[in-house]
Amino acid sequence: MQQALFDAPPPPKPPVYVPEDFPFFHGSQSMSETGFIASDWVSALSTVDKNLRELSIELAARSAQGEVILPEPKVMFRALTLPLAKVKVLIIGQDPYPTPGHANGLAFAANKNVRPLPRSLNNIYKELHTDLGITPAPHPDLSAWQDQGVLLLNQVLTVAAGHAAAHQKIGWSPVLEAILTAINERATPPVSILWGNHAQKHSALLSNTPQIRTAHPSPLSASRGFFGSKPFSETNRLLSLQGQEPINWSLPLT
Repeated sequence: MQQALFDAPPPPKPPVYVPEDFPFFHGSQSMSETGFIASDWVSALSTVDKNLRELSIELAARSAQGEVILPEPKVMFRALTLPLAKVKVLIIGQDPYPTPGHANGLAFAANKNVRPLPRSLNNIYKELHTDLGITPAPHPDLSAWQDQGVLLLNQVLTVAAGHAAAHQKIGWSPVLEAILTAINERATPPVSILWGNHAQKHSALLSNTPQIRTAHPSPLSASRGFFGSKPFSETNRLLSLQGQEPINWSLPLT
């Protein structure tokens, strides 16, 4: 059979990582010095440097066995580029999106060119419109929220492509607890938005923070208490009670 003149090139092979490819292999101080986290997170994460090293080794082993690890290592701790001192609102997600090209290190967010919108985020935008009348953005980029002090933190910072929740039990829990403890000990604790049971199980670690607890925005549960909960206006009300500026929840439309 004659070969086609324009055969499609083979798809690129997924990267195979070694432990040193993960910025957290070298510890929290190194992560700060190289810009992967803000410097005021170091004191919290230094208590789990051993855990971070072990996670690097585990993720590298999985990668060597053919597992596609998401997101790429350089953005796994993107949420913590927001300084601890500037966190006004905490939104806890579950784990990164398992679709290649979607996860970008911020809970519920994706890169601006991703279409269609992730379904949970689409519901978040619907509630944002109902709550504050804000026109939904056509894209899933939430970096404008982060820029104002919204910490978009997943409970687990990695996932296997195509397998949601695949990394729930590989050792991220101590890291999350260290982060939440540091947030809870702030002199002015942020407002915590806890959507769904997975987020609400961390309520006790955030006992000093004002909390908003509702159903998760996923299509499976949004109609059971998320829609109509008005979390955005309530967050701004709680911020105002603390004497803080409210969040401008609108997002760029382009």
